[in-house]
Amino acid sequence: MNAPTLISQLRHASRSLVRELDLLKGVFQDTGYTYSQCHALFELDQHGMMAAGELAEALRLDKSTTSRLLKSLVEKGLVKSGTNAMDQRQKFFALTPDGQEATRCNNALADEQVQQALELLDEDERRAALQGLSLYAKALRQSRLQREYLLRPIQPGDNEKVARIIRQVMTEFGTVGEGYSIMDPEVDGMYEAYNNPRSAFFVIERQGEVLGCGGIGPLSGGDEQTCELKKMYFLPELRGVGWGKRLALHCLSAARELGYGRCYLETVERMWQANKLYQRLGFQRLDSALGCTGHSGCEAYYALRL
Repeated sequence: MNAPTLISQLRHASRSLVRELDLLKGVFQDTGYTYSQCHALFELDQHGMMAAGELAEALRLDKSTTSRLLKSLVEKGLVKSGTNAMDQRQKFFALTPDGQEATRCNNALADEQVQQALELLDEDERRAALQGLSLYAKALRQSRLQREYLLRPIQPGDNEKVARIIRQVMTEFGTVGEGYSIMDPEVDGMYEAYNNPRSAFFVIERQGEVLGCGGIGPLSGGDEQTCELKKMYFLPELRGVGWGKRLALHCLSAARELGYGRCYLETVERMWQANKLYQRLGFQRLDSALGCTGHSGCEAYYALRL
């Protein structure tokens, strides 16, 4: 299925879901509570007590909207406010007994709605529905978070930042000393090392701070058709939002544009998340290393036909 068709069908399915859930009416079933109010009640019920800023972050609403939302719930007698015993300036919100009862009723209505739909599906269809919704929600979240970052080619001024990332991450995973790429001479001059017609190197930044990097270049000692995925490392704050897959795909696309027919990489087993990513991207495990990179500390080797 081509991308425009898939996008159109996903949008159509999303609109149908919104309408079937009566979201356009703005009120949850016949309760009289808006969906925003219901979501706030659900969060307060789950956490017990929350500051306005915490609730705003959980609901992905701005502070002024959250303030008005909380005010409406307080006026309905569903939420009460209190202060922190250690800091009287800090206000917290929690459910009242009426709020707890309203949340219990709302949960029961929502559970019944889902249960009635699930009864129309067999076990495989139920699992597929859950998996599909979960994957799509996860992708939407990652896409939203990635908009805070910029993926761009490396520049001369990035050398020091990139070298620091490489050394910090490799030290974190214990890949230091002879036999690891942390000892490569190029680490302190990544821009110069990849500023050639057969290489490409990229960085990921947020508000001017470089947080990750990775690129491709000729495999040392390999044939002209084989490139190597090199020095793809992320600081902890960049992990978990899908950047590994996005940068790897970007590098593979660059490799194809540069005329390579195969991409090779080597890593260590203890970087298990990286290994899982490469496998999901279609990299095949090799029995032994290719080329002569000098990285004898690595024990996991992969290749992918481009």
